Amino acid sequence: MKQVVLAGLFALLAGVCNAQEDNEVVKVGQVAPAFTVVSDNGAEFKSSSLQGKVILVNFFATWCPPCQKELAAIQETLWPKYKGNAQFALLVIGREHSDADLTEYNKKKGFDFPLYPDKDRAIYGAFAKSLIPRTYLIGKDGKVLYAGTGYADKAFVKLMDKIEAALK
Repeated sequence: MKQVVLAGLFALLAGVCNAQEDNEVVKVGQVAPAFTVVSDNGAEFKSSSLQGKVILVNFFATWCPPCQKELAAIQETLWPKYKGNAQFALLVIGREHSDADLTEYNKKKGFDFPLYPDKDRAIYGAFAKSLIPRTYLIGKDGKVLYAGTGYADKAFVKLMDKIEAALK
C-alpha cells in the first residue's frame, strides 16, 4: 500500500514539474527573443536597443500578490543598487496592462523604475505560456542566464548574485 501511495505521489510531482517546464518558451542558455514594447500612444521601444547590456525582464500583473512582493524587493533592493549602472537595464512589464493601467497603479505604489505595457501578452508570449511573476536575466551576449517563476526571498538573493556576476 505504501509503495502505491509513494508511486502515485511521485507521478503527481513529476507531472507538476513537467507542467512547469511546458510553460517555458525560453530556457536558460537560449538566446532571448527580440521584442517591441508599444505604448498606448503608439511609441515603440525595441529590446534590440539594449544589445550588449545585462537586462532583467520582469513580468507582473497589478492583481498578483507574489508580484507585489517581488516589485517591492526590486524597489527596495535591486533598483537602488543597479539603476545607475550603464551596463544594466530593467524592464518591468505589466502583462495585459496598458500605459494608463500602469500609471494608475504606480500612483498607488510609487515605484521609481519604469513600467512597460504588454496589453495583448505579445511580449510575455514570446517568453512563456503562463505563471507570474516571471523573471528573466539576459546576459550581454543575449542569452538567458536565469529564469524564475514566483517570488521567494532566497530566489531573489540568487538573482542578485547572478546580476552581479553578469556585470563583471
